[in-house]
Amino acid sequence: MPLLQIVLVLIVVGVLLWLVNAYIPMQGTIKSILNAVVVICTVLWLLNVFGLFTSFSHIRVGHG
Repeated sequence: MPLLQIVLVLIVVGVLLWLVNAYIPMQGTIKSILNAVVVICTVLWLLNVFGLFTSFSHIRVGHG
């Protein structure tokens, strides 16, 4: 995956998270949980992209 595509994905995720935090009213604890989940998923995705978390790529959802 090209570096430019990774940077674009990170920018899109950041902007979407900012929009949700800024414009969707929700309880503070739910917002914190949502932020943590997005950050954890993003870090896991980055580790997988750079090959540092290879066991993540073996997970299959559904029949395959």
